[in-house]
Amino acid sequence: MHWRRHGHRDGDRSLTIARVVEAAIIAHAREAAPDECCGLLVGDSGAIVDAIRAGNVADDPTRRYLIDPADHFRALRDARHRSLDVIGAYHSHPRSAPIPSVTDAAEGFSHFTYVIVGLAAETPELRAWSWDDGNFTELALVRGR
Repeated sequence: MHWRRHGHRDGDRSLTIARVVEAAIIAHAREAAPDECCGLLVGDSGAIVDAIRAGNVADDPTRRYLIDPADHFRALRDARHRSLDVIGAYHSHPRSAPIPSVTDAAEGFSHFTYVIVGLAAETPELRAWSWDDGNFTELALVRGR
């Protein structure tokens, strides 16, 4: 599986996300609940410009996610066609906060962005993380147009 390495600008731990993309991720999470939703993030090193839904093919989708490989390849082709990259993945935590779990850490890719939407509170919460050197580091999400 080919993942293009991306990185944030030196010292910049922020990531811009279009409001329409944020809304689409939250809508997907709500629709999939009580299962975890998942998808891929398309953009560049500083911005998420699209979120492409993927099927969750995990054995227990209420507790973890596994992106359908066919959807993954479709997202890679789509991104390449648009001169963009798949820079990360998103998924939901239907019953908890958007903080990476032990499972998330066990399956993390270096220099990859993870957006998690937590549905535990009345208002969904979206947070972004980067997996670098064996640890998750939170990225500040900057809401774009």
